[in-house]
Amino acid sequence: MLLAIDVGNTNTVLGLYRLEGEKPELAAHWRVTTHRTQTADEYGVLFVNLFEMNGMAPSQVSHIIISSVVPPVEGTLREVCENYFHTQPLFVEPGIKTGMPILQETPADLGADRLVNAVAAFERYGGPCVVVDFGTATTFDVISAKGEYLGGAIAPGLGLSAEALFSRAARLTRVDIKRPAKVIGTNTVTHLQSGLYFGYIGLVDGILERIIAELGAELGAPARVIATGGLARQIAEDSRFIAEIDDMLTLDGLLILFERNRIAKPRSRPH
Repeated sequence: MLLAIDVGNTNTVLGLYRLEGEKPELAAHWRVTTHRTQTADEYGVLFVNLFEMNGMAPSQVSHIIISSVVPPVEGTLREVCENYFHTQPLFVEPGIKTGMPILQETPADLGADRLVNAVAAFERYGGPCVVVDFGTATTFDVISAKGEYLGGAIAPGLGLSAEALFSRAARLTRVDIKRPAKVIGTNTVTHLQSGLYFGYIGLVDGILERIIAELGAELGAPARVIATGGLARQIAEDSRFIAEIDDMLTLDGLLILFERNRIAKPRSRPH
């Protein structure tokens, strides 16, 4: 089985794929909090417990692929893979085979998660397309009709924006971020919800509108917009441009990259 791990600034997502048969199958997936200071043993116990809750064992894992935007966790996870799964992980990093030309000025600066999303989106939906990933930051990634990574944009995530507001405005209490019944609020709670939710819709659609307009002549066809990440379903409801929601885009992208780099690697020996 393949264990795919995507390490984000806020959450770490794990997907377990069965590789037997004609087509790989997602057997289980989990979302846990990313802890920069957690030890390898703490992560190892957590992962083993998740496996056991689903009637699985670490010994069933023969391959591991990891994308990470949190460098302090990478060494810890490598140790987890070696000590608890007895497998050397493949990291999404410069030198990995992607099948996607990266046309931005500094290809090495592109976040691993964004590259994974771009590869998955083009593989599953074709091009041209735009991926919007709603995480700690909200990222916009543009892929051409030829499957080239053209560039994108990064904006503060909705949760991050709300946290900045609550922490700097002493008299504003924290509220649930959700769609209010109407834009014109009638109390402080609905005022905040309206400004946060509809304001963020405006940010997302404003950037998408400009991306689509800027590339209109070059793309030669309307760009398909795919959303993923924790708030994708909530925001897509009111977006004028988001056409697809794909919760498994990043995990499936890791599966695609694993298959493109697959070689028979011997399992490391138990200590």
